[in-house]
Amino acid sequence: MEDKCEDNSAGTSNVLPNNSEIVVIDSELRVNADSDMEKSSGPSGAESLSGVSQALFQNQEENGDESDGASGDDDSGTDHVNCTITRTQLQRCEHRRGADSTLPDIFQTNHLLFYERFKALQDYMLGDCKPSEVKAFTTDYLEKVVEPCDWLALWCTDGFDVLVEVQDVDFKDLKACVALVLPMQCETRGCELTEDAMKCLLEATQQKVPLLELKVVYELSGEFDQTALALEHLRFFYTHIWRQWDEEDEDDDFDYFVRCVEPRLRLFYDILEDRVPTGLVAEYRSLLDECSQCFQQFSVLRSSLSTDSDSELDNVSMVEGLKLCEQLERFKRKLHIIENPLLRYVLGYKGNARQQCVQSRGPRESGMKVVHVVTTCCSINQLQSLLTDRLLQLSSSGDTEIQFHRDPVSAVESYHQDDTVIILPGVYSVSSTIFLPDSITIEGFGFPDDVVIEKKNKGDSFVESTGVDVRLRNIKFIQHDAIEGILCVRQGTLTMENCVLQCATTGVIVRTAAHLTMNMCDLYGSKGAGVEIYPGSVCRLVGNGIHHCKDGVLIKDFADLDVMPSITLENNVIHNNEGYGVILVKPSSAEYSSPLNGCEAAANGGESSLTPVQPNSEKTDGSESGGPIASARKWQFGSQLNKNKETTCSRVDDNLTEHQIFASIQGNQFKRNGLGNFGTFFY
Repeated sequence: MEDKCEDNSAGTSNVLPNNSEIVVIDSELRVNADSDMEKSSGPSGAESLSGVSQALFQNQEENGDESDGASGDDDSGTDHVNCTITRTQLQRCEHRRGADSTLPDIFQTNHLLFYERFKALQDYMLGDCKPSEVKAFTTDYLEKVVEPCDWLALWCTDGFDVLVEVQDVDFKDLKACVALVLPMQCETRGCELTEDAMKCLLEATQQKVPLLELKVVYELSGEFDQTALALEHLRFFYTHIWRQWDEEDEDDDFDYFVRCVEPRLRLFYDILEDRVPTGLVAEYRSLLDECSQCFQQFSVLRSSLSTDSDSELDNVSMVEGLKLCEQLERFKRKLHIIENPLLRYVLGYKGNARQQCVQSRGPRESGMKVVHVVTTCCSINQLQSLLTDRLLQLSSSGDTEIQFHRDPVSAVESYHQDDTVIILPGVYSVSSTIFLPDSITIEGFGFPDDVVIEKKNKGDSFVESTGVDVRLRNIKFIQHDAIEGILCVRQGTLTMENCVLQCATTGVIVRTAAHLTMNMCDLYGSKGAGVEIYPGSVCRLVGNGIHHCKDGVLIKDFADLDVMPSITLENNVIHNNEGYGVILVKPSSAEYSSPLNGCEAAANGGESSLTPVQPNSEKTDGSESGGPIASARKWQFGSQLNKNKETTCSRVDDNLTEHQIFASIQGNQFKRNGLGNFGTFFY
């Protein structure tokens, strides 16, 4: 809803807040909901949120004796909430609506910083609860801080906002009993509601509305500040953090905040602050949607089965259900990888929707080839040298023409297959990704330090290559404030010679089935790996310097891809990297048997437990739980817990050089790499 001052997404699949515009009253600061959170965390942002911080983190020392007496020996996180109301002044915000709007202002609460939400969720709302205890802990928290009655709120839905008075709160059901304030004050979107119609609607809901849809009306006393903040935390948690399947674990004996809440909260702010590639954000949202749909189908099918029926139809439905269960586990595993910062770094993602939009142009119909010369200005001597050294060679066939451009992007956007781009010395700034869908040669006319292409603005990867035969040489690429790597070879072949790559995030990425040859290049500054190599790719690194990165070369081994890469490492100098010089990322050796095998056996009359079997564990015959069919009714989510609880670790592995992924490895020098020259990371 455009007029809401905080995010109110329809489901968990939305990661970012809505782009609603907010006007903050009694302050010179104008806040926009999609503003950069990093700026908000600066001095001015901290000052504007000081009221929120005071309300959120009250001084518990003032009433220490009182608090200690009440809490006793109970260490539950929600038992330490100080309920004393301090006269904090949260900011006021109003909807950007028409001039004749009659709705009152509400509290500005949705611009909390990461650490404020983190502390509220961990210390006050969830504590150390298990997934099955989330609702109980949440109820306990709300009972301590939310006023039970006699406060005004806006009931905000997709169709309308209306002013109501809260007369009672049902904390266990997360609902409030409300009464319509008369005369009615309401704003509608795409519909018309009369006072009688609104009364009928409230009667149909027994005067109860979800707490998540209530926003506390602003008032100066500060009496309802804690109520406004509590509803904000509740709304944020159930919109962006909670998943329907979280409490479905067979064994939920783990800290829910550490396992699920913290990584999801960090991902939310990483996305908000443009630290996650747009392709990965799209993939995450899509996975959430697919997982939600799969869970709904699974739940409907599970509830439709009779617990005491052994009919053939039920057995067939059982097989379908366990197929859905297995599919659900795959979705949750992928979500876990994206939500975990470490796994997100080492495993990344395999798609980028934007590059699909750039189609290969192919050769010109006329068959003519073009040499694109890029320069802002040049001297007569430069032009004469260019003509003698390069242009005459390239145009010897007579079917070549020359075009001049002022920047590399315009040259790349107009090239066709087998064209050549020559860039004269200079510093060229670009603001968009350079896509290379066709075979092309791009070369700097001079030394790499003289021919510089620089990308300063935030965005995805610097160069995307999908051409059959792409060649780059004598160019320096400088990347600033980026989200993705400096160069990505998605498919085809790229040959890079005598180039310098000054990275900001990840360095060069070689995707599955792509080919990279990198000779005599210098790569440094990557906050990720200098070179990322995916399964099924071919990578030849000869005579390069790879240094001052998180890891030098990172080789990925996915569990669902059994095609090994082919890697040649010869005469490289890999030094001063924070982690390993070369690291292989691979799944741990633990394997989990598919629940489908047991299910299909039961459906065919065989006896087998339908619970996924752990490695080296004994199978049960189902007799203890009433036979295989009764066992199947449970459909527990044991495998999800096991997969998500897998620990990640790395270790030095000097035997990695003998791995068959290396077609050739010789003549390399490794110096001062933080964790060692070779290592293996297990996930």
